[in-house]
Amino acid sequence: MPRQAYTASEAARRLGISLDTLRRWDRQGRIRTTRDAANRRVVAAKEVERLLGRPVPQELSARNRLTGVVRNVRIEGLLAQVELDAGPFRIVSVITSEAAEELALEPGDTATAVVKATSIMVER
Repeated sequence: MPRQAYTASEAARRLGISLDTLRRWDRQGRIRTTRDAANRRVVAAKEVERLLGRPVPQELSARNRLTGVVRNVRIEGLLAQVELDAGPFRIVSVITSEAAEELALEPGDTATAVVKATSIMVER
């Protein structure tokens, strides 16, 4: 289920502004906020979308994020193989070709591998 509201700091991050700027915009009436039970600012997701001029993309909940440089993208049929150099790690991911085309990844681009798995098994 999509988020209905964000804390002030989450809203500021999604808008690409500082928390101080969000507070200033609230005082100036440029952004509509409400207050929660602890009197903290809360910003409706629709308000963030209004300011962005587009829907807010949903974030994946994952702790393991490895940012690196795209080494290679190979698209064949329904699948695409993406290789990413992330520090000392080489990440290889298989995604749909549609997702690869939507991301428009090219060698040399910066990308983040989001690792979310319940189990990974490797045996020899």
